[in-house]
Order: sequence, then C-alpha cells, then structure tokens
Amino acid sequence: MLLFTLYFLGWFGLLLTSAVLFARRRGSQPEPLPQLLPRVSILIAARNEQAAIGRCLLAIRALQYPPERVEVLLGDDASTDDTAAVAQAAMAGYAGTFRVVPIRENLGTARGKANVLAHLTRTASTEYFFITDADIAVPPTWLQGLLAHARTGVGIVTGLTLVEGPRLFHHIQGLDWLMSLGLVQVVTDMGRPVTAMGNNMLITRAAYEATGGYEQLPFSVTEDFELFKAVLHRGYTSRNLFRAEVLAESLPMYTWAGLLHQRRRWMRGVEGLPGWLKGCLLLYGSFYLVLLGLAWIAGPGVAAAVWGLKMVLQGSLAALCFRQVGRRAPLHLIPLYEAYSVFLTGMLTGFRLLPIRFSWKGRQYR
Repeated sequence: MLLFTLYFLGWFGLLLTSAVLFARRRGSQPEPLPQLLPRVSILIAARNEQAAIGRCLLAIRALQYPPERVEVLLGDDASTDDTAAVAQAAMAGYAGTFRVVPIRENLGTARGKANVLAHLTRTASTEYFFITDADIAVPPTWLQGLLAHARTGVGIVTGLTLVEGPRLFHHIQGLDWLMSLGLVQVVTDMGRPVTAMGNNMLITRAAYEATGGYEQLPFSVTEDFELFKAVLHRGYTSRNLFRAEVLAESLPMYTWAGLLHQRRRWMRGVEGLPGWLKGCLLLYGSFYLVLLGLAWIAGPGVAAAVWGLKMVLQGSLAALCFRQVGRRAPLHLIPLYEAYSVFLTGMLTGFRLLPIRFSWKGRQYR
C-alpha cells in the first residue's frame, strides 16, 4: 500500500500543482504594434485538401489585417484532387497577394510538409512567416495576436488550437487537446519551453534562416518540433500563447483509425522530449494501470474514490483552460473522456510496439 500511496500522492500532486500554476499564470504580455503594420507571409501546406481548404482560406480572407500587407502562399504538395482549383476559387478577388506554388521536388533532407514549407519560405518575400494548415480556421485577430509577442530575440511564437466538430467524438477530442495544451503551457511558463505547434505559428525569417531551413534539418514527421529545437539551439527564444485572440479551430479526426495515425505521428515528437518530461508523462499516463492494482489490493470502493477525485481535478483543469479563452468547458464529457483516454492509450501502446507503418496525408512512415 505504501507504493500505491506514494504513486497517487505524486500523481495528484502533479495535476493539482499544474492546475494551480495555470490559474495563477500571467503569461507573455503583448506589446504595441507599429502604426504601419509589417508585411507578412502566410504559408499553408496542402495535399489533397479540396474538402477543407475553402474553409481555411475564408478565415484568411476575414483577417483584420490590411490585405495589401499580406501574401498568402499555398504549397500544393502533389495533390491528386482539386485542391489548387478550389483554393483559387476561394481567393478570387482577394485584395492581397495569393499564389498556389506547385511542389514537385524535394529540397535537401526535407520531405512531406517540411519540404513544402522549405519551398514556400524560399518564395516568401517578407520577414515574418505565419504557418497554418489546410484544416485550420484562424481567428480574425490571428496576425496581430502573434505579432504582438514577436519582440527582439524571439524566433517563434505559437498560438492555440481547439478541435471543433458536430459529433460527440469531436467534442472529446477538443477537450483532450485543450487540457493537454494547458499542461504544455504550465511547463512553458516555468521557463522550460518544450514544443511549438506547426498549425498555428509565427517564425521570423531571421530565426528560420539561422537554422539553414528545413532542407538542412534532419527529417522528422513532427517537423514543427524539429524546427523549434533548431531555433532554440541558435540562441532564439520562443513564446507559447494561451489567449483567445490566437485561438484557431481545427477540423477533427473523423475516425478512430485517423486519430491513431495522427497521435502515432505526434509520439515521434514525444520521444524527443527531455527525460524529466517523459517521466512526468509516464507518471500521468500510467494512472489506470496502477488504479487496477489498487482495486485488487484495497478493493473497488477505494479505487472508485480515487477515480472520482481524478475526474474532479481533471474537470477543474478543463474549466480553467476553456475559461482562459472565453469558451465553456464541456464538463459533462469528463466521464466519457476518461474512457476515451484509456482506449486511446491502450491502442497507441500496441501501435507503438508493433512494427506497423503509420500514414499521414497518404504517405507511409515508420
């Protein structure tokens, strides 16, 4: 029982400390922007995205930023559908600059999305690269919201993304994402930045070029994490924002298979995290295995009480995260979220241990 007691004290202590730190956080504060706003480039990698790209570009057109100060570059990554035609139609009459850049060859070590971005950064004509994905709808205040934190010495500014969709499965993904990003924010605010998010990110040209660009970086399916590490290694700092003005909305994964392949790809980035952080994640993710042992030793009543306390604390963290960005937390989904987490963790563990390739945007990876 001593080992169980120590484990759960550590587990609840970690979650409670995270919730308290999140509630008390101040975070990066915006600085005033110049009266003449800088020209910026929005870079979007797209591969067979005809169903999603219209939504993405409509959000770009709705940005509260002078369109004549914006260039939008869409990298068409060997699409076999009508991605380019749909994009051109969506941006017809746009007052800013819009261009579809066909991607047909690889630059250096870059592959996949990293290769698209390597091409787009060479095409871009400004000092600020805003990167998002075809399945993302950015808020109208996106550009100003990120720019206000791009002070001297800051190479990367990362925004916030929430999964949105009509089904229960989609709502649970949204709950999962925002709570996970809340925990990432706590670690970042402690002075230990751990990652950047490539669907909602600003990187300065100076910081990007200091790394040599994606064509000189080691290839990774988590290309944003690889770039983030290289930028910090070059002496730049980063900012992670948990603010409503940079909250973008992502389309969900529509199937369990799609979700598993997405999370398997993300696990490649997790494997590159510092050892202390992987230890915290192991502690956090092993809860239900240890809970089963507690139920065997101390009885189901004790285990149920511990599980109930977990849901209360998780609900408190969810409420804090959603309130921070002006949204209402779906607290009624917490019990279903628990079942979702157990199932997803089990499936991902099997996926990771078996010699199975995972797919992303129609390409296979190990």
